[in-house]
Amino acid sequence: MDTRAFKRSLHHSERYNRRGFGLGNEVAGTLQTAYQSDLVGSLRENGYELRQGRLTVRLAEAFGFCWGVERAVAMAYETRRHFPTERIWITNEIIHNPSVNDHLREMDVQFIPVEEGVKDFSEVAGGDVVILPAFGATVQEMQLLNERGCHIVDTTCPWVSKVWNTVEKHKKHSFTSIIHGKVKHEETLATSSFAGTYLVVLDLAEAQLVCDYILSGADGDGPSPEQRQAFMQRFAKACSPGFDPDRDLVRVGVANQTTMLKSETEEIGKLFERTMLQRFGPAELNDHFLAFNTICDATQERQDAMFALVDEPLDLMVVIGGYNSSNTTHLQEIAVSRGIRSFHIDTPERIGPGNRIEHMPLGGDLSIEEPFLPEGAIRVGITSGASTPDRIVEEVIERLIALCQS
Repeated sequence: MDTRAFKRSLHHSERYNRRGFGLGNEVAGTLQTAYQSDLVGSLRENGYELRQGRLTVRLAEAFGFCWGVERAVAMAYETRRHFPTERIWITNEIIHNPSVNDHLREMDVQFIPVEEGVKDFSEVAGGDVVILPAFGATVQEMQLLNERGCHIVDTTCPWVSKVWNTVEKHKKHSFTSIIHGKVKHEETLATSSFAGTYLVVLDLAEAQLVCDYILSGADGDGPSPEQRQAFMQRFAKACSPGFDPDRDLVRVGVANQTTMLKSETEEIGKLFERTMLQRFGPAELNDHFLAFNTICDATQERQDAMFALVDEPLDLMVVIGGYNSSNTTHLQEIAVSRGIRSFHIDTPERIGPGNRIEHMPLGGDLSIEEPFLPEGAIRVGITSGASTPDRIVEEVIERLIALCQS
């Protein structure tokens, strides 16, 4: 499929909207009531610190809703206002935050059902309104909705669209897109649908495996049949149909899921550049490697703020965000990497009753820790993922204050 041509035709359709409906002022009050916080605003004005009795809260200097998320949520609210009687669907969670998605359900926005990882569009009819979430939708989904005659409201974050443009450039010049991301994450699924030939790597370790395979062909003999078989088994579900590592790893470009750990994405990019330099030499590097710049500014700012926060003396860290939120999980990784007691929660209700917390350990299952807060004076660091409203952060702080007073 010529994705560029399809996008151009879609963008000229009267049934497609990615700019909103000019109703920002009308929904502003509702958004403020639902998501903003006077307490968090006060912390921002007071050096991101709050002291109450034995508790000191240190808030990261960049956290919570990013511009792309605010835009997506506002467009969803505008959509309901603009289409007061039409049936409205959303292809996935608007963002990875349970309270925000619950608000949309209360507004009678229906979520496309998913069975065994496959979305069921059978109930969506012509004339229905379908919202594409902040992390986008696949080309195939957009094509299906367009052919069915749906009104499409596209809230895809511009940073995600930038990545799509990058992989389309790779495809145009016959480069394989190496995508740093999670294979089943909605954003990576969407990005790979815009790519030509692609391979998804989860982390630096998987990227190293790919680079080792590339260099195994440097002596002219190429990888052994055993090496090829092991490679294909490892990446069987992480590559484009018909992927051939001997053919498709000769010209590569790097892109990323925008919520991945920025430092790791940069390391992966440098690793592939060094590998192609070693394999083909400096004179031919540009024919075999395309540089990239697809790291989201908001993701970078929140990770940088987290690194600064964990450099302070903290007794523990609370990270707030959806359990399926990639950017939140990476904030948790930063705290864990510094050896700080860290608790990832998705809602304030995970704290209490009593001195207990139900949380999601990194790479684990929901767990309960009791007692949660130590005795005496404590310093608690708090941050939240890009899909978490300030109101949720406020409620978490209020619960911590209550525990320290009990």
